[in-house]
Amino acid sequence: MACVRTRTTRGYAAHVVTPGGGLPYERPMARNHWLMKSEPDVYSITDLKRDKVTGWEGVRNYQARNFMRDGMKPDDLVLFYHSNANPPGVAGVARVVGPPVVDPSQFDPKSHYRDVDSPPGAPRWIMVNVGFVEAFAQPVSLETLRNDPALAGMPLLQKGQRLSVQPVGPKHFAHVLKLAGARTRAG
Repeated sequence: MACVRTRTTRGYAAHVVTPGGGLPYERPMARNHWLMKSEPDVYSITDLKRDKVTGWEGVRNYQARNFMRDGMKPDDLVLFYHSNANPPGVAGVARVVGPPVVDPSQFDPKSHYRDVDSPPGAPRWIMVNVGFVEAFAQPVSLETLRNDPALAGMPLLQKGQRLSVQPVGPKHFAHVLKLAGARTRAG
C-alpha cells in the first residue's frame, strides 16, 4: 500500500493507494498542536477575537521560527497563552489559517522587530497567520498546569522552557481543553 501526501482545502491529506489498482481514499493527516505565548497587554485572546485573524509576527528565536516554518500547517490548533499576566495561563484556542509567510516586520524601520541583518532576497524570519477559535471563561493558570500530574512532560512546564512557540502533545492539548471546560475538541 502506498501513501501520497497531497494538499487539500483543509490542509494536507494522505491519499492511500490500495494494492491491485483499487481506488485511492483520503485520510486526513494528523493535526499538530501548539502553544503560542503573547503578553496580554501587547496582544490578547480578546484582541484576536476582535480581529478574527492576525499574523504571529516578531518571533526572533530560531527554534520557534523553525516550528512555525517546518512544523505548523493549516488547521493546526494552538493554545493561546498569556505570559507576563497575573496569573499567566492558557486563555483560549486559535487555529493556524495558512502556510508560513515572510514576516514583514523584519524589514520595517519603525518596527521593534526589525532585523537589519535579514536580507530581503532571503528573509530570515517567517510567521504564520492564526485565527480565533475560542476564549476560555477563565484562563487555565500556569499554577494549575504545573500541579496537574496528567501534564507531566508538557514542554511549557519544563525548567528553562521559554520559547514563545512550542509543540504540545495531543493528550496534553486535550487535557488543557478539558481543564478549561472548552467547547473546542483536539481532534
